[in-house]
Amino acid sequence: MMTNLFSIFDPSTYIFNLSINWLSVFIGLLIIPNYFWISTNRILLLYNNITLGLHKEFKMLIGNNTHGLTFFFISLFIFIIFNNFMGLFPYIFTGTSHLSLTLTLALPLWLSFMMFGWLNHTQHMFMHLVPQGTPAVLMPFMVCIETISNVIRPGTLAVRLTANMIAGHLLLTLLGNTGNTMPSILLSVLIITQLALLTLEAAVAVIQSYVFAVLSTLYSSEVN
Repeated sequence: MMTNLFSIFDPSTYIFNLSINWLSVFIGLLIIPNYFWISTNRILLLYNNITLGLHKEFKMLIGNNTHGLTFFFISLFIFIIFNNFMGLFPYIFTGTSHLSLTLTLALPLWLSFMMFGWLNHTQHMFMHLVPQGTPAVLMPFMVCIETISNVIRPGTLAVRLTANMIAGHLLLTLLGNTGNTMPSILLSVLIITQLALLTLEAAVAVIQSYVFAVLSTLYSSEVN
């Protein structure tokens, strides 16, 4: 039962020993660029408003000395939210439900922030290990706690996104598999429940993309 349940997350489509399911990650390359070559429409205006809003918010979090860094996090947000929404369609592989993708996004970000901070702002990074006002007796413990919290940051970023995407998909699959054995009177209740869960998953896709981008922005702001 559990093997069949989790098989929906298994990239098992292979051609010449290449996992074809991972090509769903690149579907956005075929769709998003078209918006830059057509006349202004509501979708493009919505995209521009979202980009401008995120730019203002990320700039406030990072500071005025951004040097275009906000657009990097906006691109990260768009990439994650697109893959999250693609996973809501039937028979499309959800790349963000795998740690191999989320860790690939989170680990290089964290490593680059840490290397930049320790190489260029060493004293500032040491100051972050001991919060202001900490008693001298607790300083060694605070250093250990802050160090551990810094080390697990890429893992928490990756696991948070993966777990939230997996949980909703599993719940939808479990309820969908009960439709064959359910009386016809209760099918309408099942359909309404599935639609409500699908709406919730759409909201989770947006929220988790936003959380991933905002936390990455906050981590980058700490090393400046």
